[in-house]
Amino acid sequence: MKTSIWLAALCLAASLPTQAQTFKPIELKDQELDNLRGRYVLPGRIVSFGIVMTSTWQNANGEVIGATSAMQIQQNTIKPQFYVSMINEKGMGAGQQNQGTGMVTGGSGLNTTEGVTQVVRAAGDYNTAYNDVGINVTKGNEAPATQPQGQALAAGTTLVGANGAGSLSVTANGTGVQLGIVANNNQGSTLQRLGEGGLMQNTTLLGASNQVRNLTQLNVVLRDAPASAGSMNANLDQLKGLRNSGY
Repeated sequence: MKTSIWLAALCLAASLPTQAQTFKPIELKDQELDNLRGRYVLPGRIVSFGIVMTSTWQNANGEVIGATSAMQIQQNTIKPQFYVSMINEKGMGAGQQNQGTGMVTGGSGLNTTEGVTQVVRAAGDYNTAYNDVGINVTKGNEAPATQPQGQALAAGTTLVGANGAGSLSVTANGTGVQLGIVANNNQGSTLQRLGEGGLMQNTTLLGASNQVRNLTQLNVVLRDAPASAGSMNANLDQLKGLRNSGY
């Protein structure tokens, strides 16, 4: 029995094309790897790395509730820190918004997704929802001169706000930062969460004439000239510091 198996294997090998028998792996040059999707850069080339997250909810009366959370890391950054600016705008409309009567079921699996997840579920009319993730890469030898704006969001804390459009919470915990809005009058809710190696943008609309936006912008400044080994290690240590906050 074993002899027949080996004979069949030898016949199969003999029937393979010559190219398959002489196949050798091809080593890609650095220039070729640089043009591939999923490219990488050394930490020494990163001059500045920043994140800006914004979530807003506008109801039918024009009232807006939301927040912007931003963080920027550069060479002199000691500890990564998010700063939050609240958004609270009065509406131009008049009258009470009707109670939302829509219903959305399911969706428990959305909490276990990985990578970038963007979801809009609507059970109402005349609504607008927009989820967007942008990456802005520029070149330069200096980080942009920006000053932190808003209130510092310390780990384990929550900032809250409310108006006629709904209630807002911005939370920083061991797994990242989260912006959540629950609209008044059963109009729906929205959630934007960054952390654990992923980004979630999830909106549920139960009423009518609402406008919801979840925006995340990643800003990176890269230098052209290679950096010294000392600055490379410093930049790498700063990026590693994000892991302590869950990113």
